[in-house]
Amino acid sequence: MYTIKFSFDQKGLEPVTIENVAHDQSILEVALDNNIELHHNCGMVCACSTCHIYLERGDEFVPEINDREEDFIDRARNPRINSRLGCQCVLVDANGVIEVCIPDQSLIHGE
Repeated sequence: MYTIKFSFDQKGLEPVTIENVAHDQSILEVALDNNIELHHNCGMVCACSTCHIYLERGDEFVPEINDREEDFIDRARNPRINSRLGCQCVLVDANGVIEVCIPDQSLIHGE
């Protein structure tokens, strides 16, 4: 089981910690299941960059980035070396702590 700690670049949002998270689900799914807003315009099929996140800790618990995901991250606002797409970060069968920062989505609202 995982513990996922969500923090936010957007002002006024407090960090959220979700415990006892099972594997075989994406970080995007975990966020949505726990009422954490994370845009996902393409329906979780790696066809846009709206579920862009910063994976601060725990990259060993998700598959490595592939070329398709990397292409979409290049289109995201303010990409960093630790940028990922939440829909592509599917938790492997393990246990650990993952820390995610969600970029300020108010800056991209309506795109």
